[in-house]
Amino acid sequence: MPEETLTELQERAPVAKPDKHGNQTTFSEYLESLLVTVILALFGTSFVVQAFKIPSASMESTLLIGDHLLVNKFIFGGTGAWYEKLLPYRELQRGDIIVFKYPYADHQHFVKRVIGLPGDRLKLVDQRIFINGKPLPEPYIVHDPSAPYDPLNYNFPPPPSQLIASAMQGNWAQEMKTYLRGDEIVVPPGKYFAMGDNRDRSLDSRYWGFVDRDAIMGRPFLIYWSVEAKSSDYSGESTFWSRLAGVFETLAHLPSRTRWSRMLHTVH
Repeated sequence: MPEETLTELQERAPVAKPDKHGNQTTFSEYLESLLVTVILALFGTSFVVQAFKIPSASMESTLLIGDHLLVNKFIFGGTGAWYEKLLPYRELQRGDIIVFKYPYADHQHFVKRVIGLPGDRLKLVDQRIFINGKPLPEPYIVHDPSAPYDPLNYNFPPPPSQLIASAMQGNWAQEMKTYLRGDEIVVPPGKYFAMGDNRDRSLDSRYWGFVDRDAIMGRPFLIYWSVEAKSSDYSGESTFWSRLAGVFETLAHLPSRTRWSRMLHTVH
């Protein structure tokens, strides 16, 4: 009965003429919705959340090559205004994993863990970190016995007789001396000392210096996808065609290469 009644009403209703103005209105509404969506997406990726992928083993086993992350860009924001007390901002803390702009070269994005805060006295002795004279508990770190020997993996800051400038970036070997106090290095205001969890294979603050507060973009909080990959898959030296071939290979083997157990895994 309901369907018959609807049909009857449709048959009795006068035929409406096409409304060109209505069509134009509908088109403008679609366009407006599209623009709003684009603006919100740009706002979100610029100020709230951004996606990154892990190209190296420096944070294993916390983060693996091929992990795709969502980074909260809102958590460490703020300039001290009164209204920021109402927003979910917080100060950077020791142990936070951060994404930041590398201070040299093309300012690519790095991901490391905050070890030293402004004002901290820091040193590394026999692969153990000491902060202000006390050993730092680090349940997240791993060591790779197969890594080549590097004195900075065992002692930092190195004594002048063991300073190997070639292992350090730019002028850091000379600049570092200004922050030394005895056998410790002091983190200056507005700076942070960051290291990878895979200590023997991490290019971190030992080699290129402190992370500037303004260079920190945010904190990874979720692995939304993870795929079996190698560092060479993300190498900047690869050609366009090799990267394109890698994309097609990944798509072809997507089910088997996806690390399903890491999907929607939170980052700590």
